[in-house]
Amino acid sequence: MSKTIHINVVENILGANDQLAESNEGLLQQSGTLGLNIMASPGAGKTSFIMKTISLLRDQYRIAVIEGDTSAATIDADKVSSLGLPAVQINTGGDCHLDANMVRNGLAKLNLKDLDLVLVENVGNLVCPAAFKLGTHRNILIASVPEGDDKPYKYPAMYSSVDILILNKIDLLPYIPFNMDYFIDGVRILNPNLVTFPVSCLHGTGLEAWNDWVVQELKEYRKG
Repeated sequence: MSKTIHINVVENILGANDQLAESNEGLLQQSGTLGLNIMASPGAGKTSFIMKTISLLRDQYRIAVIEGDTSAATIDADKVSSLGLPAVQINTGGDCHLDANMVRNGLAKLNLKDLDLVLVENVGNLVCPAAFKLGTHRNILIASVPEGDDKPYKYPAMYSSVDILILNKIDLLPYIPFNMDYFIDGVRILNPNLVTFPVSCLHGTGLEAWNDWVVQELKEYRKG
């Protein structure tokens, strides 16, 4: 009688991805470049946040961006390139997330020794990106007021796996039902030590505190 053979495909895929992620982190370490993985749902403001971050830091640090997209459109990468900064577009071929191999290919197109900071814009999704390590040093999640205050409860894997939370579009709080206490309680249950920055990319509110965090992170990283 034949036996059924079970293959843990998902575990194998994630295991191989984690190994590549470690290699990516090593590449960044060797060059002294800090990598930030920026995740969010579509429309939360990833690109706007990245552009604001660039405007705050570009006079002090050398920055590049890796843009992940499910299509071949280069809209976001073109915005970065228009500022004179290196930008690499990664087409995931329909996949709902970046993985370590894609990011490795993106890093290979950058001169890492000439960079202080690489911002990776992941695909707009609150599920798949949480499972795939990229080899960046910090994972950043951008939430936004219009998405609602229940997102930590609906997407616990994402909220529990990030290092920094950006709550964007706080300028809309007077106009959209959003229970801040309920939102923050959900975040604290999943990730008690999560650092949160309430911001408005439209008006610039809260971005100075975010800028200070990145600058401090870069200083600490260089010490290490």
